[in-house]
Amino acid sequence: MPAVTVPAEIFKAYDVRGLYGEQIDGDLAEQLGRGFARVIAELSGQRAGDLALGLGRDMRLSAPEMAARYREGMLAEGVHVLDAGQVGTEMLYYLVGSRGLDGGLMCTASHNPKPYTGAKMIERGSIALSGDRGIQDIRRALETGLPDPPGGGSCEEIDIYPEFQESALEFIDPRRVRSMKVVCDGGNGMAGPMVGPVLERLGLELVATYWTPDGDFPDHEPNPLLEENRRFIVEKVVESGAELGIAWDGDADRCFFIDDIGQFVAGDFLTAILAEHLLAKHPGASILYDARASRAVPDTVKRAGGTPYVNRVGHAFFKTRMRDEGALFGGEVSGHYYFHDFYNADSGTIPALLILEKLSDEGRRMSELLEPYRSRYFISGEINSEVADGAAKMRELEERYADAQVTHIDGVSIDYPDWHFNVRPSNTEPLLRLTLESLVSHQHMEQQRDEVLALIRS
Repeated sequence: MPAVTVPAEIFKAYDVRGLYGEQIDGDLAEQLGRGFARVIAELSGQRAGDLALGLGRDMRLSAPEMAARYREGMLAEGVHVLDAGQVGTEMLYYLVGSRGLDGGLMCTASHNPKPYTGAKMIERGSIALSGDRGIQDIRRALETGLPDPPGGGSCEEIDIYPEFQESALEFIDPRRVRSMKVVCDGGNGMAGPMVGPVLERLGLELVATYWTPDGDFPDHEPNPLLEENRRFIVEKVVESGAELGIAWDGDADRCFFIDDIGQFVAGDFLTAILAEHLLAKHPGASILYDARASRAVPDTVKRAGGTPYVNRVGHAFFKTRMRDEGALFGGEVSGHYYFHDFYNADSGTIPALLILEKLSDEGRRMSELLEPYRSRYFISGEINSEVADGAAKMRELEERYADAQVTHIDGVSIDYPDWHFNVRPSNTEPLLRLTLESLVSHQHMEQQRDEVLALIRS
């Protein structure tokens, strides 16, 4: 077949994503499905006709059409497709992991606004394809031109909701979860049908909002990392006197927490709390955390008897290292939480269950669990700066802070005894991303933050 013109910008670090109808349409989706099958065959050393691949789609308005075209592309290459229909992304990971499939494709644009579409793609073991492995190979295959398809594929439609939900519940003892009022914001994404039935079995007083999948996103975009999208759940938690708020992104593989006083829970603090809880069940285990994270994470892991390992940011890097080293759990500041016993994949269901169990075990509120962290670790959050030559700027920072401990696990990390920061380049934009922490005071954090930002932006 002739080469296909594809916008290079849709091929991201960990997925394919673009504007529906402008950058990605049905015809391109079919070609992407073919390219995906061929790349998985190459990575696995098999013929495409011997592959079994999973397929899922989210609630976006374009998803039924796009998923059908991805499926046509895979079938054209002779693949056996297990089509799970409308599911959350982690349900596709579960399908691939539990069935021992060769890979899977999830038709989703994750947390992006309504006009977007895309695909997350994984190989055997639920390991994400990335720009370094697989995604750019698909781009090159389409640009070169795929050969005529052999055909001969087959499709099996399956319902994995019941077994996925039972599997998720096995991460906790449901009998230990006490009754409490919890506000849930599904953002009209996949959380409602995926997590809702699980939470309903725990005897909670649920205040479920935007729980029905709706690709029009009538209230707010499904991205709880943005403050404007959290405003609703923050106000709802406070006005209803709830003990906890939980919000999910569009494809529901990430969940975010609001404590009982209406404050957002930082991802690194949540990683520390989850690590402590899991280490009580699995003493001495290894825990991964990302290079941006607060020292609260390694401090907590060591105190709980575990071994902390800092890791490069990103799905593929976390999942691969967890698989290779057998780490129990990994957490990223961005809200991705990975579990060894969930095929090393990230989940938006399991963290919610574990936090409910932790609050019940402790007999405390979320703000009380967080107080020791908030009163000792003063974090800036991630701050972006547009920089023409990011590599040169990072070298300049190394020279300026040469008396510190300098490491290069992801970008450059500068560590002093009482404060530290990480600066890393964006994968897709001319940006440097700064995260900084002080162990002295909030004022000291702001002073050091402003000093480093001034150097970055000069």
